Amino acid sequence: MSGVAGRYATALFELASEANAIDAVSADLNSFSAMIDESADLKRLIESPAFSAEEQVAAIKALLSAAGISGIAGNFIGFVASKRRLFALPGMIAGFRALVAEAKGIVSAQVTVAEEPSAKRLEEIRATLKDVAGTDVDVAIKVDPAIIGGLVVKMGSRMVDASLKTKLNSIRLAMKEVG
Repeated sequence: MSGVAGRYATALFELASEANAIDAVSADLNSFSAMIDESADLKRLIESPAFSAEEQVAAIKALLSAAGISGIAGNFIGFVASKRRLFALPGMIAGFRALVAEAKGIVSAQVTVAEEPSAKRLEEIRATLKDVAGTDVDVAIKVDPAIIGGLVVKMGSRMVDASLKTKLNSIRLAMKEVG
């Protein structure tokens, strides 16, 4: 984690740690992150340099108030807006999440599947990854129909591709070599 987002994420993590409020800050950041994902207008406000600092701060304060986000997370997001760094906020939130996971000994994994897994299947994936990692695993599911079936797991620097698409490509290459 480097750059502006890394420095801000580290500062926020240290503030939250000192105040013993890591879980509260995480919950607020998750709420705000969900708001960003759901609103094209908010995404535009954050990413566009066309808005003045005053406009961004006013809009962000109104959103935070409406969402009930205050305290450390609310002050942090407001501060980021006042410094014209909203464009880096998603990276800051991701960096904060990584620091929290590291502090709690949780490993992150991204699992790509062809279709949304059932609750039972998701729990099986979590349990298997926990056995492999030897610790709790935060699983992020990504749906990509292009893999046809199976799954692709990225955990740390490791990646296991057990997708049907990759297996079919391997068979196709083997058939070309034979014939």
